[in-house]
Amino acid sequence: MAARPTGVLQSFLSGEGLILRWLLLVLLLLLGVMQYRLWLGEGSLAEQHRLELQVEEQTRINSELKARNAVLEREVLELQTGNKGLEQRAREQLGLVREGETYYQVVDGPVPNPETLP
Repeated sequence: MAARPTGVLQSFLSGEGLILRWLLLVLLLLLGVMQYRLWLGEGSLAEQHRLELQVEEQTRINSELKARNAVLEREVLELQTGNKGLEQRAREQLGLVREGETYYQVVDGPVPNPETLP
């Protein structure tokens, strides 16, 4: 003869355990919903990881822009404070020379072949 279940198990398996069955079903359903939200829903671990990557990328972009802005700020201050920076820019970008100076322009040409030289 098989032993009959006793206690909570007996009441669960019998008609009296209907409440316990529904409670178990509700708890399993809640567990499923919470697992879905943890892995796939709004604010999930995957979304959190994606947002962290976006923050790192934006931080990198911001640091590059800060460095560029610092260079531009130095140039602006240099141009505002003295003629030396302005003169250097005029020489480099516009090819200007002072009065009495001689301007030499070196043009890179093809390198001659040593065998063809006289």
